[in-house]
Amino acid sequence: MRIALKYGLPVTLIVIIWVVFARFLFPIAQQSSLQFLAPVLFNIAEFIAIYLGIRAAGRTAGQMGFKASLKGGVSIAFVYAASSCLFFVVLDLIVGPKLLLSEPMSQNHPLWQVALAAYTGLFFGSLILGLIYSTVVSFAFAKRNI
Repeated sequence: MRIALKYGLPVTLIVIIWVVFARFLFPIAQQSSLQFLAPVLFNIAEFIAIYLGIRAAGRTAGQMGFKASLKGGVSIAFVYAASSCLFFVVLDLIVGPKLLLSEPMSQNHPLWQVALAAYTGLFFGSLILGLIYSTVVSFAFAKRNI
């Protein structure tokens, strides 16, 4: 659990820094071509965190099997997903629905549905991609016997 916190929370920190810069300090327009950077940055950060976390766990515990590596990577993804959702809930309570109103479905649906879809997508998307990244990294480490 300690490794999951050590490597999952920095990814959330990257999300926080991005939101502060892209939404408050230097606002990026919805139609801007820079909007694609956020998911790319978050996924690269998640992959690197899972890689480093599995590698650190392997060095700490000695030889780790595929299953243990996979569980470690998914736990990192879970910490990232839960803490990112918590950040956005707190941000929504502080700032108000301003950020949620920029979501695509906010024009046609009640705000609670928009929030539910956004938080569910963030949480389960992070977990599913974390599972995929963990599988790839665990397989690579199992093949190399690291």
